[in-house]
Amino acid sequence: MSVDEVVIQFNGNQVFLLNFCLAYIMFGVALELSLHDFTYILKNRKSTWAGLLSQLVALPLLTIVLIWIIKPYPSLALGMLLISVCPGGNVSNYAVHLAKGNTALSVVLTSISTLTSSLQTPFTFSLLYLFLPDEMKMESSEMSVPFFQMVETILILMILPLLLGMSVKQYFPALQSKILKSVKITSMLIFIGIIAGGIFSNWQNIHQHLGKVFFLVVIHNSLALLIGFWIARSFGLPFKDKISISIETGIQNSGLALVLVFNFFDGIGGMALIAAWWSIWHLISAFSVAYFWRWKQSKTPKV
Repeated sequence: MSVDEVVIQFNGNQVFLLNFCLAYIMFGVALELSLHDFTYILKNRKSTWAGLLSQLVALPLLTIVLIWIIKPYPSLALGMLLISVCPGGNVSNYAVHLAKGNTALSVVLTSISTLTSSLQTPFTFSLLYLFLPDEMKMESSEMSVPFFQMVETILILMILPLLLGMSVKQYFPALQSKILKSVKITSMLIFIGIIAGGIFSNWQNIHQHLGKVFFLVVIHNSLALLIGFWIARSFGLPFKDKISISIETGIQNSGLALVLVFNFFDGIGGMALIAAWWSIWHLISAFSVAYFWRWKQSKTPKV
């Protein structure tokens, strides 16, 4: 069976839990954000614009070029495109901190890409889908994704929890400090449990087709990290900003990608496999480069 014909099975309860978990994770992320964090934009416009250009424009365009060159299965191409238009993943902030990069810049870029994702993600996906090779496009019946329904889903599952978490930090600081640690731990445990359960129940399909996905994600993610670093370098930014923009470009919210696959694409196997393997691989790559850059700065602190 072709990877395009595989359907990853998630029942209604699992999809609901996956949706809830994404919202819960975003709430946990927002508990550490405040409006004050965004004043960074006013003082560091050049770095902010470079990061947004890299993540929101360069990565999706790079993905289209990569798809034209590699010509993967259509469902894998759709998965790659979906990943590229998702906002930054929250783990990028921790990876940047480990790498001794510009953590404030990382937080701002993650926040902006998340806050704009309700429009940016469905719009960019729909637009760039038109530029895929004809043979990469799925049947029209599989692509009948209502734009405004996707906007509504992202608003409910990401933007509202983000605003709620920021409000708790702003107006109820005692509650925020009390629940922060437990929210972060439980959200990750729930997310890992759901993904593990989905992998276990679909192991035969995943085992059969993982080889088609493994190197595709490795190449895609590696180029994302590289283009982020290159764009920051072309803007003449400090080394710490280069680290931040590179990691922000390479770490995408694959949890959102999975939610969209199961809510709007009926669990198309190739798309789900790309998002699931990206969830694992981008952690490996991000922390690997983080520790490398941390080591490099310890050897050459003035670089």
